[in-house]
Amino acid sequence: MDQNEFDYIIIGAGSAGCVLANRLSADPKVRVCVIEGGGRESAPNVRVPAGILSLYGNPKYDYAYMSAPQEHLNGRRIPVNRGKALGGSSSINSMLYVRGRPSDYDEWRDLGCAGWGWDDVLPVFKDLEDNRIGQSPALHGTGGELHVDRARDPNPVDRIFIDAGRAVGLKENEDFNSEVQEGLGIYNVTQKDGLRWSSYRAFLDPVKTRPNLTILIHSETRRILVGNGRATGVEIAGEDGIHTLSARREVILAAGAIGSPTVLLRSGIGPGAMLKAAGVAVVHDLPGVGQNLRDHVDGMITVRSASTKTLGLSLGNLPAMIAAPFQLLFARKGMLETNYVEAGGFARTKYAGDEPDIQFHFVPGYRSHRDRLVEYGHGYAVHTCVLRPKSVGEIRLSPQREIEIDQKFFSDPQDAKVLTEGIKIARAIFADSAFDAIRGKEMLPGAEVASDSQILDYLVSHATTVYHPVGTCKMGRDALAVADPDTLKVHGIEGLRVADASIMPTLIGGNTNAPTMMIGERCARMILGTL
Repeated sequence: MDQNEFDYIIIGAGSAGCVLANRLSADPKVRVCVIEGGGRESAPNVRVPAGILSLYGNPKYDYAYMSAPQEHLNGRRIPVNRGKALGGSSSINSMLYVRGRPSDYDEWRDLGCAGWGWDDVLPVFKDLEDNRIGQSPALHGTGGELHVDRARDPNPVDRIFIDAGRAVGLKENEDFNSEVQEGLGIYNVTQKDGLRWSSYRAFLDPVKTRPNLTILIHSETRRILVGNGRATGVEIAGEDGIHTLSARREVILAAGAIGSPTVLLRSGIGPGAMLKAAGVAVVHDLPGVGQNLRDHVDGMITVRSASTKTLGLSLGNLPAMIAAPFQLLFARKGMLETNYVEAGGFARTKYAGDEPDIQFHFVPGYRSHRDRLVEYGHGYAVHTCVLRPKSVGEIRLSPQREIEIDQKFFSDPQDAKVLTEGIKIARAIFADSAFDAIRGKEMLPGAEVASDSQILDYLVSHATTVYHPVGTCKMGRDALAVADPDTLKVHGIEGLRVADASIMPTLIGGNTNAPTMMIGERCARMILGTL
């Protein structure tokens, strides 16, 4: 076997790819190559939780895509942040460990994905987890590689937000991954000793010296090579030019809900008419590639406050800012240990059934009303997102061969109605007397935005995403399915699988990082015959 020939080639060293690389390379007789478009994630601003502010939009760590103009959001283009480093988006995200509701996975099962129900996936979640909080052993695991903890030094303003939940009947919830998701509380985080614990740190870094494991960074996968209906390798562009790698057994796509359909389309695998219009030779006409894009649409309320209890850049906060590096170094506490969305929770609008239909991400610091990364002063904010959106978008290849990401937010008007109600519930929480001691001026939407129609107009002008794209290579057996649920093999192509958030047939009611790792683990077990 030459140096460019491997048993398995994994495209993407993100949340799922790192798990796959760990498991498949455990057999020393098997050669594994994992290809990452970004670089290393060892810089302090990646490891230190508060460094997240320097990662979004940073071309070193973020692909920083922009969406297609959103027809129902005044034609605006929405930022689509995706991790560009070892660890993928788990190296730039907010580190929240939220798995969604059991009914989310039972829905997958009922849509024709047998083996993906809650009873099937829960044991995998538990095997991956090293829960350091002492939460229920029936629902949480210990001894896995993924370190799960609470923030070591949550901001006191988080407690105000949690207490204010009583205004809308929301109780405190100490575990959003328990039988009850509804309520407000402090989120579990993927951190270890107060530092980010990405998929790379958990699964790939400990085994990176295995002689049968090759990790390529700064390497773009240009296309998958297919011969006689079988994936035979990949063409990559690295720092030293273009190379071809051969796969003796399989190619596994783990490039994410944006990256995986992009690689397939550029390889000639996807909707035939679209590929022909872009001048791409059709290798395999697979209509579902890039379809079924789902994401959590989000609206924000931000309040200016004079209270230095909140996080902020100010002269009054200078002592805490000076002390922060020392607190982190010696106690793993302080301002630098924050992930900014330490608290939040789940609630039901009047449109919900038995399950929450909105999620809150509370920020105990001021979020700029002018889209600035850092704004002088203090305050607090809350993001509200639609948990189970009905709007369905797509990723397509333009006639100029450019990738277009079109979430089609608010194309189903029900999402706009749910988010409008979510903003009203968030405002009711902020109106509670618990906030009186730090109360300030609402900058967005602003007190003058009061009626439902005014809130909707605000959302049309300002709504964005909380970066949870899924579904673009969905598993199933219908006409738009890309992957087989039993194997995650791409329909119609031998030796090719997809294992990342793109296979989700629907969007779960929560954050997508931990579920994506679960998908990587299940795919590895499918390959190894241990599922």
